Amino acid sequence: MRYIFILLFAGLLHSCTAQQKQSKAVVSNLPVNADDNTLLWEISGNGIDTPSHLFGTFHLMCREDIHFSENLKTAIKNSDEVYFEMDLDDPANTLGAMFYMNMKDGKKLKDLYTEAEYKRIITFFEDSMQLPSMLLQRMKPTFLEAFLYPAMMPCKTMSGVEEELMKIAKADKKEIKGFETIAFQASVFDSIPYDVQAKSLLKTIDSLPLYRLNFDTMLNVYKSQQLGKIEKLFNGSDLTQEENLDVMLYNRNKNWVSQLKTILKKENIFMAVGAGHLVGSQGLIELLRKEGYTVRPIKN
Repeated sequence: MRYIFILLFAGLLHSCTAQQKQSKAVVSNLPVNADDNTLLWEISGNGIDTPSHLFGTFHLMCREDIHFSENLKTAIKNSDEVYFEMDLDDPANTLGAMFYMNMKDGKKLKDLYTEAEYKRIITFFEDSMQLPSMLLQRMKPTFLEAFLYPAMMPCKTMSGVEEELMKIAKADKKEIKGFETIAFQASVFDSIPYDVQAKSLLKTIDSLPLYRLNFDTMLNVYKSQQLGKIEKLFNGSDLTQEENLDVMLYNRNKNWVSQLKTILKKENIFMAVGAGHLVGSQGLIELLRKEGYTVRPIKN
């Protein structure tokens, strides 16, 4: 259930002042990667005493494909707190999920489709997903679309990178925190018109074999840790809606950086968010650099 509320995925404008601040950065002993092809990054400088770390996740994967490097484990161990997009350790964020799944104003799924389209949707979920139609009637189309992702996976046993990271964090007795509440993440979905969500759901169902191929490509690119290719996927994949990137990625990135400017002064953290949030001129890496932080690629 928690994966429904963690959104899928998602410049070089350094000033001379920023570069001067970076030269005074306090860095850790973790080895720097030779290039930018890594999901693990160190944040230092700009007045903070101890480096923090940023890691890009993929919210749902085959469990056997999830592996963590010793450098990543060290980064968690050396942190004061672990931050996710949302506090995954808070029961209010998981048990309260049902409250936010339904559309507002009494809207129902059949209101968004023609009679023939609605029948296709219901038949698919009942026959292919074994979900009763009564469960679907008022659910937001984007949440219904999230149910399709397990059907794209090439395995039976699935987990989330965040879930596996949580196990390490708890073993190290780290406090878990989040940048957003479940209410905020639900509001992100509400900001996308229901008719737009409905079209996306129908398109995914009608093109599921193609989406499986695209999803497999996205997984392989993520596992390769090639940030340039990840950025291209977010800018041109059928699995993303470019017109919604401001809402789903960029505005949230800016909000997180605003929070980090306070958080990083008080403590060093390990933060794990969807890999799509790291990349591009509006991604976390470049936004943090523009604020004067040194952000270095760490071997992973």
